[in-house]
Amino acid sequence: MLRRRLVQLYTGLVAYGFSLAMMLRADLGLDPWDVFHQGVAERLGWSFGAVVVATGALVLLLWVPLRQRPGPGTISNIVVIGLVVDAALLVLPHVTGIPARVGLLAGGVLLNGAATAAYIGARFGPGPRDGLMTGLVARTGGSVRRVRTAIELCVLATGWALGGSVGVGTVVHALAIGPLVHRLLPLLDLPAGPRTVPAPRERTVPRVHG
Repeated sequence: MLRRRLVQLYTGLVAYGFSLAMMLRADLGLDPWDVFHQGVAERLGWSFGAVVVATGALVLLLWVPLRQRPGPGTISNIVVIGLVVDAALLVLPHVTGIPARVGLLAGGVLLNGAATAAYIGARFGPGPRDGLMTGLVARTGGSVRRVRTAIELCVLATGWALGGSVGVGTVVHALAIGPLVHRLLPLLDLPAGPRTVPAPRERTVPRVHG
């Protein structure tokens, strides 16, 4: 089970970084966090991945009042996603046709939701941004869908003010990512210890499912 959890964790992190690159290449508007990352990158002259890493580290500070504890997956999230998105941008071609761009956007959003559920479900600790989400869910009693959407919209406003790219893709991601994670997380939830009763189909899911 430990091996399966590790595979799911790093598969999810790599997929997450690749999904960010797909949405960047689609150039139809970035997801809220990437609007922020792009705005900061343009202001500082850093690579997109470097800003992702730095932002992840800074977001950890917001965990303190929420009493969230980082796990191995949290640290891996900070490092792996930033490295993967920069690497993926080197291999993903620029596309110009609308059908191809729409396909990249749709695939990126779907992959992003599945990747988020995968690495949270591996139970090695959520990433910095998702730890903020799960911490707020636990403290407020709100659903993952509502809390995630609220965070995305707040980050979007800040990123837009910094000069990040906003478009139809931004709206699609902000509205779709909460419901996607809400539905996929129970399917990818893995037990953190040895499997015992109740059976997998009967075990309950964490509170973060809303």
